[in-house]
Amino acid sequence: MHRALGLAELGRGLVEPNPMVGCLIVKDGRLIGEGCHRRFGGPHAEVHALQAAGDGARGATMYVTLEPCDHDDKTPACAPVVARAGLRRVVACTLDPTALNRGGGMEILGREGMTAEVGLCREEAVRLNAGFFKLAVTGRPLVTAKWAMSADGKIATSTGGSRHISSPQSQRLVHELRGRVDCIIVGSRTVERDDPLLTCREGERRRTAARLVLCGDRAPAADAQLVRSADQAPVLLAYPADRLPDGLSRLVEAGCEALPVDGGAAGAVDLGRLLDVLGARRMTNVLVEGGAEVLGSFFDAALVDRVMVFAAPLVIGGARAVTAVAGSGVSAVEDALRLQSSEVTTVGTDALISGWAVDPLEWAP
Repeated sequence: MHRALGLAELGRGLVEPNPMVGCLIVKDGRLIGEGCHRRFGGPHAEVHALQAAGDGARGATMYVTLEPCDHDDKTPACAPVVARAGLRRVVACTLDPTALNRGGGMEILGREGMTAEVGLCREEAVRLNAGFFKLAVTGRPLVTAKWAMSADGKIATSTGGSRHISSPQSQRLVHELRGRVDCIIVGSRTVERDDPLLTCREGERRRTAARLVLCGDRAPAADAQLVRSADQAPVLLAYPADRLPDGLSRLVEAGCEALPVDGGAAGAVDLGRLLDVLGARRMTNVLVEGGAEVLGSFFDAALVDRVMVFAAPLVIGGARAVTAVAGSGVSAVEDALRLQSSEVTTVGTDALISGWAVDPLEWAP
């Protein structure tokens, strides 16, 4: 099953909003077929594995990272295909949250006389497809908050300088991350101060993420890099539906998309409703890159699911230097958000601190 999970990972950024799925077929202790879901709209992992196994699949065991689906979508349902293959046993990590009936795919297999088992490596499989599970259950995409900071927690100097805090290796990893998500979210101040492109320019780009700007009273400048590159990657300008930002119409003429969002405090976008809108567009993974006020707003609203922090061995100092997360925060340390399943790894000269603000198992059936 670990091998199947590794195969599933190959689909990251290529199959969403479908789940990443890997599948192996084993007979008499020998691997006779394997496959993964390679691209959205293409054959599922089970189909690839059965094609590789051929007639040898009869009487064999299938290991698959997600219950074979029981409903047609872009492709026919997998469970009936698996049922006709004459397998003896099917082992799945977890049930499909989009099944017409809970466990419907496994029920189809059971009715055909197969032994159907669920639960092996369940936690690993759910974490792998956390965005898929969250979207299926809540209608909202998975939210990853990401920032680079100095060892003393600063993301910019007192004069606003923030370039090259993290190592080249960390920067490359961030570019790869951008090339696998559906949307990157920043605030209008970040656009004004840093003039970022927010595109994947290093490594393999598997998706072209939309760049979403949270607008207050003012839209970004017409000569901002985001606006000038709107023909290369989508630009969404989110704003409170009852307040049109100055300069919005000329940005729409330049190729940006206006995205009104209902509700929210005066002059601010309701972030929960924004995630509902993005989920309705079948976005599975969004990346919040800042600045500090935007990150703080997402944390204050308890809308962050995962955290990735690149901590560089630098000391910036300065009482007016910008800290990573603003907002209201907490008044007592015991009330602070404590990341689950946290890890610290080395990327170049930086320490990458990653962890979960929400346990993805909450979204698993």
